[in-house]
Amino acid sequence: MTQADSIIKSGFIVTVNDQFEILKDHCLVINNGQIQAILENDQTQYTSNNIVDRTEHIIMPGLVNAHNHAAMTLLRGYADDLELMTWLNEHIWPAEGKWVNHEFVYTGTQLAMAEMLKSGTTCFSDQYFFPEACAKAVDESGMRAQIAPPVIDFANNWAKDAQAHIDKTLLLADQYKEHNRITIAFGPHAPYTVRDQPLTNIKNLSEAQQLPIQMHIHETAFEVNDAVEKTGKRPLTRLNELGLLNKNLQGVHMTQLNDDEIQMLADTQVSVVHCPESNLKLASGMCPITQLTKAGVNVCLGTDGAASNNDLDMFSEMRTAALLAKGITGDPTSISAEQAIKMATINGAKALGLNAKIGSIEVGKQADMCIIECNHLNTSPMYNVASSLVYSTNSAQVSDVYVNGKCLLQNKQLLSLDETALMQQAKDWQIKISQTK
Repeated sequence: MTQADSIIKSGFIVTVNDQFEILKDHCLVINNGQIQAILENDQTQYTSNNIVDRTEHIIMPGLVNAHNHAAMTLLRGYADDLELMTWLNEHIWPAEGKWVNHEFVYTGTQLAMAEMLKSGTTCFSDQYFFPEACAKAVDESGMRAQIAPPVIDFANNWAKDAQAHIDKTLLLADQYKEHNRITIAFGPHAPYTVRDQPLTNIKNLSEAQQLPIQMHIHETAFEVNDAVEKTGKRPLTRLNELGLLNKNLQGVHMTQLNDDEIQMLADTQVSVVHCPESNLKLASGMCPITQLTKAGVNVCLGTDGAASNNDLDMFSEMRTAALLAKGITGDPTSISAEQAIKMATINGAKALGLNAKIGSIEVGKQADMCIIECNHLNTSPMYNVASSLVYSTNSAQVSDVYVNGKCLLQNKQLLSLDETALMQQAKDWQIKISQTK
Protein backbone atom coordinates (compact mmCIF):
# COMPACT_ATOMS: atom_id res chain seq x y z
CA MET A 1 0.00 0.00 0.00
CA THR A 2 1.08 3.59 -0.65
CA GLN A 3 1.82 5.71 2.39
CA ALA A 4 -0.14 8.97 2.73
CA ASP A 5 0.12 11.85 5.17
CA SER A 6 -3.54 11.58 6.18
CA ILE A 7 -6.67 9.65 5.33
CA ILE A 8 -9.98 11.21 6.38
CA LYS A 9 -13.07 9.00 6.26
CA SER A 10 -16.46 10.67 5.84
CA GLY A 11 -20.18 10.07 5.81
CA PHE A 12 -20.56 12.45 2.86
CA ILE A 13 -18.19 14.51 0.72
CA VAL A 14 -19.74 17.56 -0.94
CA THR A 15 -17.22 18.01 -3.74
CA VAL A 16 -18.56 21.24 -5.36
CA ASN A 17 -16.94 20.00 -8.58
CA ASP A 18 -18.53 20.85 -11.94
CA GLN A 19 -21.13 18.12 -11.45
CA PHE A 20 -21.66 19.03 -7.77
CA GLU A 21 -21.17 15.38 -6.84
CA ILE A 22 -22.00 14.33 -3.30
CA LEU A 23 -20.18 11.13 -2.41
CA LYS A 24 -21.39 8.81 0.35
CA ASP A 25 -18.96 6.82 2.51
CA HIS A 26 -15.82 8.12 0.82
CA CYS A 27 -12.45 9.17 2.16
CA LEU A 28 -9.86 11.78 1.24
CA VAL A 29 -6.23 10.81 0.82
CA ILE A 30 -3.95 13.77 1.54
CA ASN A 31 -0.27 14.09 0.68
CA ASN A 32 1.98 17.16 0.76
CA GLY A 33 -0.98 19.42 1.41
CA GLN A 34 -2.92 18.21 -1.63
CA ILE A 35 -5.82 15.84 -2.23
CA GLN A 36 -4.15 12.80 -3.76
CA ALA A 37 -7.21 10.57 -4.07
CA ILE A 38 -10.92 10.33 -3.30
CA LEU A 39 -11.92 6.72 -2.67
CA GLU A 40 -14.49 4.63 -0.83
CA ASN A 41 -13.91 4.36 2.91
CA ASP A 42 -12.89 0.71 2.71
CA GLN A 43 -10.17 1.36 0.12
CA THR A 44 -6.95 -0.65 0.41
CA GLN A 45 -4.64 1.29 -1.90
CA TYR A 46 -3.37 3.72 0.75
CA THR A 47 -2.39 3.62 4.38
CA SER A 48 -1.41 6.34 6.82
CA ASN A 49 -0.29 6.86 10.38
CA ASN A 50 -3.01 9.51 10.60
CA ILE A 51 -6.37 7.93 9.78
CA VAL A 52 -9.22 10.21 10.90
CA ASP A 53 -12.69 8.75 11.32
CA ARG A 54 -15.38 11.29 10.46
CA THR A 55 -17.98 8.83 9.19
CA GLU A 56 -20.76 10.71 11.04
CA HIS A 57 -19.75 13.93 9.33
CA ILE A 58 -19.89 15.90 6.07
CA ILE A 59 -16.69 17.08 4.40
CA MET A 60 -17.01 20.14 2.20
CA PRO A 61 -14.59 22.69 0.77
CA GLY A 62 -13.40 25.29 3.24
CA LEU A 63 -15.61 28.37 3.12
CA VAL A 64 -14.21 31.45 1.37
CA ASN A 65 -15.11 34.75 3.04
CA ALA A 66 -14.51 37.05 0.08
CA HIS A 67 -14.78 40.36 1.94
CA ASN A 68 -13.76 41.20 5.46
CA HIS A 69 -12.12 43.85 7.59
CA ALA A 70 -10.73 41.30 10.03
CA ALA A 71 -9.24 43.58 12.68
CA MET A 72 -12.60 45.29 13.12
CA THR A 73 -13.56 42.42 15.42
CA LEU A 74 -12.16 44.75 18.11
CA LEU A 75 -14.92 47.24 17.21
CA ARG A 76 -17.70 44.63 17.26
CA GLY A 77 -20.79 46.33 18.69
CA TYR A 78 -19.01 49.68 19.05
CA ALA A 79 -21.70 51.50 17.04
CA ASP A 80 -24.90 49.80 15.92
CA ASP A 81 -28.31 50.61 14.44
CA LEU A 82 -27.03 53.58 12.42
CA GLU A 83 -27.13 54.66 8.77
CA LEU A 84 -23.89 53.88 6.90
CA MET A 85 -22.43 57.37 6.54
CA THR A 86 -23.33 58.29 10.14
CA TRP A 87 -21.78 55.02 11.29
CA LEU A 88 -18.60 55.74 9.34
CA ASN A 89 -18.17 59.49 9.79
CA GLU A 90 -19.25 59.90 13.40
CA HIS A 91 -18.17 56.63 14.97
CA ILE A 92 -15.93 54.20 13.06
CA TRP A 93 -13.48 56.55 11.36
CA PRO A 94 -12.90 58.60 14.56
CA ALA A 95 -12.34 55.40 16.57
CA GLU A 96 -9.94 54.06 13.95
CA GLY A 97 -8.04 57.34 13.96
CA LYS A 98 -7.52 57.02 17.69
CA TRP A 99 -6.86 53.31 18.12
CA VAL A 100 -5.80 51.52 14.94
CA ASN A 101 -2.13 50.56 14.89
CA HIS A 102 0.00 47.47 14.25
CA GLU A 103 -0.95 45.88 17.59
CA PHE A 104 -4.68 46.54 17.08
CA VAL A 105 -4.63 44.93 13.63
CA TYR A 106 -2.50 41.96 14.67
CA THR A 107 -4.72 41.08 17.64
CA GLY A 108 -7.97 41.88 15.85
CA THR A 109 -6.99 39.70 12.90
CA GLN A 110 -6.10 36.80 15.18
CA LEU A 111 -9.47 37.13 16.91
CA ALA A 112 -11.22 37.14 13.52
CA MET A 113 -9.30 34.09 12.28
CA ALA A 114 -10.15 32.14 15.41
CA GLU A 115 -13.84 32.90 14.85
CA MET A 116 -13.63 32.06 11.16
CA LEU A 117 -11.79 28.78 11.64
CA LYS A 118 -14.29 27.64 14.25
CA SER A 119 -17.11 28.33 11.76
CA GLY A 120 -15.53 26.58 8.76
CA THR A 121 -13.79 29.41 6.89
CA THR A 122 -10.36 28.54 5.51
CA CYS A 123 -9.72 31.55 3.27
CA PHE A 124 -10.67 35.21 3.59
CA SER A 125 -10.09 38.50 1.81
CA ASP A 126 -9.09 41.37 4.05
CA GLN A 127 -9.10 45.11 3.45
CA TYR A 128 -7.71 47.11 6.35
CA PHE A 129 -4.94 49.38 7.54
CA PHE A 130 -1.55 48.00 8.68
CA PRO A 131 -1.89 45.00 6.33
CA GLU A 132 1.61 43.87 7.25
CA ALA A 133 0.22 43.04 10.72
CA CYS A 134 -2.62 41.08 9.12
CA ALA A 135 -0.16 39.20 6.89
CA LYS A 136 1.99 38.30 9.90
CA ALA A 137 -1.04 36.94 11.74
CA VAL A 138 -2.19 34.93 8.69
CA ASP A 139 1.28 33.50 8.12
CA GLU A 140 1.51 32.31 11.73
CA SER A 141 -2.03 30.89 11.85
CA GLY A 142 -1.88 28.63 8.80
CA MET A 143 -4.97 30.21 7.20
CA ARG A 144 -5.21 31.36 3.61
CA ALA A 145 -5.92 34.99 2.70
CA GLN A 146 -6.02 37.64 0.04
CA ILE A 147 -4.86 40.89 1.64
CA ALA A 148 -6.06 44.04 -0.14
CA PRO A 149 -4.53 47.06 1.62
CA PRO A 150 -6.87 50.05 1.39
CA VAL A 151 -6.17 52.94 -0.95
CA ILE A 152 -7.81 56.18 0.08
CA ASP A 153 -7.16 59.84 -0.74
CA PHE A 154 -6.94 61.16 2.79
CA ALA A 155 -4.34 60.56 5.48
CA ASN A 156 -4.81 57.96 8.20
CA ASN A 157 -2.71 56.15 10.77
CA TRP A 158 -1.10 53.95 8.11
CA ALA A 159 -0.40 56.22 5.12
CA LYS A 160 -0.53 59.92 4.24
CA ASP A 161 -2.19 59.85 0.79
CA ALA A 162 -3.33 57.57 -2.05
CA GLN A 163 0.13 57.18 -3.57
CA ALA A 164 1.63 56.18 -0.22
CA HIS A 165 -1.07 53.50 0.10
CA ILE A 166 -0.21 52.21 -3.39
CA ASP A 167 3.53 52.19 -2.69
CA LYS A 168 3.06 50.25 0.53
CA THR A 169 0.81 47.75 -1.24
CA LEU A 170 3.51 47.12 -3.85
CA LEU A 171 6.11 46.52 -1.13
CA LEU A 172 3.81 43.99 0.53
CA ALA A 173 3.14 42.28 -2.80
CA ASP A 174 6.86 41.88 -3.37
CA GLN A 175 7.38 40.52 0.14
CA TYR A 176 4.69 37.83 -0.22
CA LYS A 177 4.95 37.02 -3.94
CA GLU A 178 6.24 33.49 -3.23
CA HIS A 179 3.96 32.72 -0.28
CA ASN A 180 1.73 29.70 -0.83
CA ARG A 181 -1.19 30.95 1.32
CA ILE A 182 -1.08 34.75 1.07
CA THR A 183 -1.85 36.79 -2.03
CA ILE A 184 -1.90 40.58 -2.26
CA ALA A 185 -4.45 42.78 -4.04
CA PHE A 186 -5.18 46.49 -4.33
CA GLY A 187 -8.03 47.72 -2.12
CA PRO A 188 -9.25 51.15 -3.30
CA HIS A 189 -11.87 51.92 -0.69
CA ALA A 190 -14.71 53.26 -2.85
CA PRO A 191 -15.33 55.53 -5.84
CA TYR A 192 -16.16 58.43 -3.52
CA THR A 193 -12.86 58.22 -1.58
CA VAL A 194 -10.37 57.72 -4.45
CA ARG A 195 -9.70 60.18 -7.28
CA ASP A 196 -9.28 59.29 -10.95
CA GLN A 197 -5.47 59.47 -11.01
CA PRO A 198 -4.85 56.91 -8.23
CA LEU A 199 -7.49 54.64 -9.77
CA THR A 200 -5.74 54.84 -13.13
CA ASN A 201 -2.43 54.02 -11.45
CA ILE A 202 -4.03 51.03 -9.74
CA LYS A 203 -5.53 49.81 -13.01
CA ASN A 204 -2.16 49.97 -14.76
CA LEU A 205 -0.29 48.29 -11.90
CA SER A 206 -2.95 45.61 -11.58
CA GLU A 207 -2.56 44.72 -15.24
CA ALA A 208 1.24 44.84 -15.17
CA GLN A 209 1.64 42.72 -12.03
CA GLN A 210 -1.58 40.68 -12.25
CA LEU A 211 -2.78 41.85 -8.85
CA PRO A 212 -6.53 41.73 -8.20
CA ILE A 213 -8.54 44.78 -7.13
CA GLN A 214 -11.25 44.76 -4.47
CA MET A 215 -13.48 47.80 -4.01
CA HIS A 216 -16.74 48.81 -2.33
CA ILE A 217 -18.99 49.86 -5.23
CA HIS A 218 -22.64 50.99 -5.40
CA GLU A 219 -23.05 50.18 -1.72
CA THR A 220 -25.91 52.63 -1.13
CA ALA A 221 -28.38 54.70 -3.12
CA PHE A 222 -26.86 57.81 -1.55
CA GLU A 223 -23.44 56.93 -3.00
CA VAL A 224 -24.84 56.56 -6.50
CA ASN A 225 -27.10 59.62 -6.36
CA ASP A 226 -24.33 61.77 -4.90
CA ALA A 227 -21.96 60.73 -7.70
CA VAL A 228 -24.56 61.54 -10.37
CA GLU A 229 -25.22 64.93 -8.79
CA LYS A 230 -21.52 65.81 -8.63
CA THR A 231 -20.20 64.26 -11.84
CA GLY A 232 -23.19 63.38 -13.98
CA LYS A 233 -22.08 59.72 -13.93
CA ARG A 234 -22.97 56.66 -11.94
CA PRO A 235 -19.86 55.21 -10.22
CA LEU A 236 -19.77 52.07 -12.36
CA THR A 237 -19.82 54.16 -15.53
CA ARG A 238 -16.85 56.16 -14.25
CA LEU A 239 -14.93 53.01 -13.29
CA ASN A 240 -15.64 51.49 -16.70
CA GLU A 241 -14.33 54.61 -18.46
CA LEU A 242 -11.16 54.35 -16.34
CA GLY A 243 -10.71 50.72 -17.47
CA LEU A 244 -11.20 49.10 -14.06
CA LEU A 245 -14.03 46.77 -15.03
CA ASN A 246 -12.32 43.48 -15.88
CA LYS A 247 -11.79 39.99 -14.49
CA ASN A 248 -9.35 41.31 -11.87
CA LEU A 249 -12.03 43.43 -10.17
CA GLN A 250 -13.99 42.23 -7.15
CA GLY A 251 -16.93 44.58 -6.64
CA VAL A 252 -18.22 44.49 -3.07
CA HIS A 253 -21.87 45.13 -2.07
CA MET A 254 -23.28 46.23 -5.47
CA THR A 255 -26.74 46.87 -4.04
CA GLN A 256 -27.69 49.54 -6.60
CA LEU A 257 -27.56 48.03 -10.09
CA ASN A 258 -29.71 48.54 -13.15
CA ASP A 259 -30.12 46.06 -16.01
CA ASP A 260 -27.46 47.72 -18.18
CA GLU A 261 -24.94 47.58 -15.34
CA ILE A 262 -25.66 43.91 -14.69
CA GLN A 263 -24.92 43.18 -18.34
CA MET A 264 -21.81 45.37 -18.18
CA LEU A 265 -20.52 43.32 -15.23
CA ALA A 266 -21.19 40.09 -17.12
CA ASP A 267 -19.46 41.36 -20.26
CA THR A 268 -16.36 42.53 -18.36
CA GLN A 269 -16.16 39.42 -16.10
CA VAL A 270 -16.24 41.38 -12.86
CA SER A 271 -16.93 39.28 -9.76
CA VAL A 272 -19.51 40.52 -7.26
CA VAL A 273 -19.04 39.99 -3.52
CA HIS A 274 -22.44 39.88 -1.82
CA CYS A 275 -22.54 40.76 1.90
CA PRO A 276 -26.21 40.19 2.73
CA GLU A 277 -26.19 40.48 6.51
CA SER A 278 -24.07 43.64 6.65
CA ASN A 279 -26.22 45.21 3.93
CA LEU A 280 -29.38 44.31 5.84
CA LYS A 281 -28.07 45.67 9.14
CA LEU A 282 -26.98 48.99 7.61
CA ALA A 283 -30.07 49.11 5.35
CA SER A 284 -27.73 49.71 2.43
CA GLY A 285 -29.88 47.93 -0.13
CA MET A 286 -30.17 44.49 -1.70
CA CYS A 287 -27.72 43.08 -4.22
CA PRO A 288 -29.72 41.53 -7.11
CA ILE A 289 -27.90 38.22 -7.04
CA THR A 290 -30.63 36.31 -8.88
CA GLN A 291 -30.36 38.59 -11.91
CA LEU A 292 -26.56 38.67 -11.67
CA THR A 293 -26.35 34.89 -11.56
CA LYS A 294 -28.73 34.51 -14.51
CA ALA A 295 -26.59 36.97 -16.48
CA GLY A 296 -23.50 34.83 -15.85
CA VAL A 297 -21.81 37.08 -13.28
CA ASN A 298 -19.66 35.28 -10.72
CA VAL A 299 -21.31 36.00 -7.35
CA CYS A 300 -19.64 35.06 -4.08
CA LEU A 301 -20.18 35.85 -0.39
CA GLY A 302 -18.49 37.91 2.29
CA THR A 303 -19.37 38.78 5.84
CA ASP A 304 -17.94 42.32 5.81
CA GLY A 305 -16.29 43.31 9.09
CA ALA A 306 -17.58 42.33 12.51
CA ALA A 307 -18.26 46.00 13.30
CA SER A 308 -21.12 45.97 10.80
CA ASN A 309 -22.38 42.38 10.72
CA ASN A 310 -21.61 41.55 13.69
CA ASP A 311 -20.20 38.04 13.22
CA LEU A 312 -18.03 36.27 10.66
CA ASP A 313 -20.27 33.23 10.21
CA MET A 314 -20.37 32.09 6.59
CA PHE A 315 -23.00 29.40 7.26
CA SER A 316 -25.34 32.15 8.39
CA GLU A 317 -24.36 34.22 5.34
CA MET A 318 -25.21 31.33 2.99
CA ARG A 319 -28.65 30.90 4.50
CA THR A 320 -29.39 34.63 4.51
CA ALA A 321 -28.29 35.00 0.89
CA ALA A 322 -30.54 32.19 -0.28
CA LEU A 323 -33.58 33.27 1.74
CA LEU A 324 -33.19 36.95 0.89
CA ALA A 325 -33.01 36.21 -2.84
CA LYS A 326 -36.27 34.24 -2.61
CA GLY A 327 -37.98 37.00 -0.66
CA ILE A 328 -36.86 39.79 -3.01
CA THR A 329 -37.85 37.99 -6.20
CA GLY A 330 -40.96 36.26 -4.89
CA ASP A 331 -39.55 33.09 -6.44
CA PRO A 332 -38.83 30.16 -4.08
CA THR A 333 -36.62 28.57 -6.75
CA SER A 334 -34.29 31.58 -6.78
CA ILE A 335 -30.78 30.73 -5.50
CA SER A 336 -30.89 27.05 -4.63
CA ALA A 337 -28.95 25.44 -1.79
CA GLU A 338 -26.36 24.25 -4.32
CA GLN A 339 -25.93 27.78 -5.66
CA ALA A 340 -25.53 29.16 -2.13
CA ILE A 341 -22.80 26.60 -1.37
CA LYS A 342 -21.02 27.49 -4.61
CA MET A 343 -21.14 31.17 -3.66
CA ALA A 344 -19.46 30.36 -0.34
CA THR A 345 -16.78 28.11 -1.87
CA ILE A 346 -15.80 27.83 -5.54
CA ASN A 347 -17.24 31.21 -6.56
CA GLY A 348 -15.26 32.92 -3.82
CA ALA A 349 -12.13 31.09 -4.92
CA LYS A 350 -12.76 32.18 -8.51
CA ALA A 351 -13.22 35.83 -7.48
CA LEU A 352 -9.88 35.75 -5.66
CA GLY A 353 -8.16 34.00 -8.57
CA LEU A 354 -7.62 30.85 -6.49
CA ASN A 355 -10.09 28.42 -8.07
CA ALA A 356 -7.29 26.30 -9.58
CA LYS A 357 -6.08 25.61 -6.02
CA ILE A 358 -9.13 25.70 -3.72
CA GLY A 359 -12.91 25.98 -3.63
CA SER A 360 -13.79 22.36 -4.37
CA ILE A 361 -12.82 18.87 -3.21
CA GLU A 362 -10.95 17.48 -6.23
CA VAL A 363 -7.79 15.48 -6.80
CA GLY A 364 -4.83 17.79 -7.24
CA LYS A 365 -6.30 20.71 -5.33
CA GLN A 366 -5.04 21.94 -1.97
CA ALA A 367 -6.62 20.15 0.97
CA ASP A 368 -8.64 23.12 2.29
CA MET A 369 -11.80 21.76 3.89
CA CYS A 370 -14.19 21.93 6.79
CA ILE A 371 -15.86 18.97 8.43
CA ILE A 372 -19.38 19.21 9.88
CA GLU A 373 -21.14 16.99 12.39
CA CYS A 374 -24.37 15.47 11.05
CA ASN A 375 -25.73 13.89 14.23
CA HIS A 376 -27.54 16.93 15.63
CA LEU A 377 -31.26 17.41 16.22
CA ASN A 378 -31.44 20.33 13.81
CA THR A 379 -29.95 18.27 10.97
CA SER A 380 -32.02 15.12 11.57
CA PRO A 381 -33.35 13.59 9.41
CA MET A 382 -31.21 14.49 6.40
CA TYR A 383 -32.92 13.88 3.07
CA ASN A 384 -30.76 16.28 1.08
CA VAL A 385 -27.19 17.06 2.13
CA ALA A 386 -26.91 20.40 0.33
CA SER A 387 -30.23 21.65 1.68
CA SER A 388 -29.26 20.55 5.17
CA LEU A 389 -25.99 22.48 4.99
CA VAL A 390 -27.67 25.71 3.90
CA TYR A 391 -31.03 25.67 5.69
CA SER A 392 -30.43 23.57 8.82
CA THR A 393 -26.76 23.50 9.78
CA ASN A 394 -25.24 26.02 12.15
CA SER A 395 -21.56 26.82 12.38
CA ALA A 396 -21.24 25.27 15.87
CA GLN A 397 -21.39 21.89 14.09
CA VAL A 398 -17.99 22.47 12.46
CA SER A 399 -15.63 19.98 14.12
CA ASP A 400 -12.44 20.11 12.04
CA VAL A 401 -10.79 22.47 9.57
CA TYR A 402 -7.81 21.84 7.29
CA VAL A 403 -5.78 24.30 5.22
CA ASN A 404 -3.08 23.00 2.88
CA GLY A 405 -3.63 19.58 4.43
CA LYS A 406 -2.76 20.88 7.90
CA CYS A 407 -5.33 20.54 10.66
CA LEU A 408 -6.04 23.94 12.25
CA LEU A 409 -9.20 22.92 14.14
CA GLN A 410 -9.49 19.45 15.64
CA ASN A 411 -12.59 18.29 17.50
CA LYS A 412 -13.57 21.99 17.82
CA GLN A 413 -10.25 22.94 19.40
CA LEU A 414 -8.02 25.52 17.72
CA LEU A 415 -4.50 24.25 17.15
CA SER A 416 -2.70 27.36 15.85
CA LEU A 417 -4.40 30.11 17.85
CA ASP A 418 -4.86 30.52 21.62
CA GLU A 419 -8.59 31.06 22.13
CA THR A 420 -8.33 31.84 25.85
CA ALA A 421 -5.60 34.42 25.36
CA LEU A 422 -7.49 36.07 22.49
CA MET A 423 -10.63 36.37 24.60
CA GLN A 424 -8.63 38.17 27.29
CA GLN A 425 -6.94 40.46 24.77
CA ALA A 426 -10.35 41.37 23.33
CA LYS A 427 -11.57 42.29 26.81
CA ASP A 428 -8.45 44.40 27.39
CA TRP A 429 -9.09 46.35 24.18
CA GLN A 430 -12.75 46.76 25.10
CA ILE A 431 -11.82 48.34 28.43
CA LYS A 432 -9.23 50.62 26.82
CA ILE A 433 -11.57 51.81 24.02
CA SER A 434 -14.63 52.17 26.30
CA GLN A 435 -12.79 54.54 28.63
CA THR A 436 -12.53 57.16 25.88
CA LYS A 437 -15.73 56.48 23.93
